[in-house]
Amino acid sequence: MTSIPLCRFCKTPLTHTFLDLGAQPLANSYLTAEQLAAGTERAYPLHVRVCHECFLVQADDAVPADHIFDADYAYFSSYSTSWVAHAKRYAAAMAERFNLGPESLVVEVASNDGYLLKHFVEMDIPVLGVEPTANTARAAVDAGVRTEVAFFGEATGRRLAARGDRADLMAANNVLAHVPDIGDFVAGFREVLKDEGVLTFEFPHLLNLIEKVQFDTIYHEHYSYLSLLAVERVLRSRGLRPFDVERLSTHGGSLRLFCCHMGVGHEETEALVALRAEEHAAQLDSLDGYVGFAPRVAAVRDSFRAFLAAEKAAGRKICAYGAAAKGNTFLNYCGATTDDIAAVFDASLAKQGRYLPGSHLPILSPAAADELKPDDLIILPWNLKDEIMGQMARIRDWGGRFVTASPETRVVEG
Repeated sequence: MTSIPLCRFCKTPLTHTFLDLGAQPLANSYLTAEQLAAGTERAYPLHVRVCHECFLVQADDAVPADHIFDADYAYFSSYSTSWVAHAKRYAAAMAERFNLGPESLVVEVASNDGYLLKHFVEMDIPVLGVEPTANTARAAVDAGVRTEVAFFGEATGRRLAARGDRADLMAANNVLAHVPDIGDFVAGFREVLKDEGVLTFEFPHLLNLIEKVQFDTIYHEHYSYLSLLAVERVLRSRGLRPFDVERLSTHGGSLRLFCCHMGVGHEETEALVALRAEEHAAQLDSLDGYVGFAPRVAAVRDSFRAFLAAEKAAGRKICAYGAAAKGNTFLNYCGATTDDIAAVFDASLAKQGRYLPGSHLPILSPAAADELKPDDLIILPWNLKDEIMGQMARIRDWGGRFVTASPETRVVEG
């Protein structure tokens, strides 16, 4: 008999399913030719539940974190030009808003290859990155970004603070969802943040996931799917609180939450109050807000399968762009293989020459599109649709079309 898992934050038994995507391989575990031939790829349950006490939406603990974020992690943030530009705007805005300078310290947790902190370095603002994956950390150090290879949490935070690394600004972009022990993770920020310091979290907003059927953002690396309601409860339990929020277009609709120590005098903004009211109106503080999602996800899958069948029947060649984790969740849930899609193009040299997990599509350089000449190019990372269409505009020269598959499969005109 399978035991009922407990909420990773409040330890309440998780008896309510949000979405069950079945067994899936790790979304960022790209296969070499040797690994593909060996046939030893593993799949793990991808079952997402909602806690009826704290309303944290979370995936079952099926995979240890060190199996996911290993020394050969394939995601390098700097390969997305739009994301690097987003980081540069953030650095300039934070430096101005919080008067950061040579006497300040900016600490980013999950700093990857230094894509964000390098912009503070260019402004002569001292930085420290904390990054658990050794290969991306090496890239950051090579770019001049001081980086420590470590998983972040309360113990790491205390160690950094004890040696004098206390921050005026801390940033954690798209990492809060990636931690199995969210309470311990948040406690680390309390240790490192100076008394008057400011902490910003960026994370995809659960409300967008639900309303726009963004189920492909669900994969094993994402332990949690976050609302303001749930995050605020975690923060307050560790002596921190939000005081402002910005809505961002990144990752299909994200929040940038500004936080501080509980006793600091930052006044809550109208934007934060309004967002609380919006989540209440969407019933995110009730189980009623989470029912009915699975049938909507199934409808997206059925639309995509019908598209593939029709295009194959018409003799059209289909390729995809973007060896992204969200695309892997999508393809594997839909059951797509090389019988349906010939290849996937991606600019990341770390991914080229490998194969997507599960679907086993070969990952090729974008230049290979000129040889394959796909009739349809499916954009898997839909949040980068405009960037990808600009980079691959030449497919229109031979009559190629761009296709998106969420929230329904359609040809992108224009």
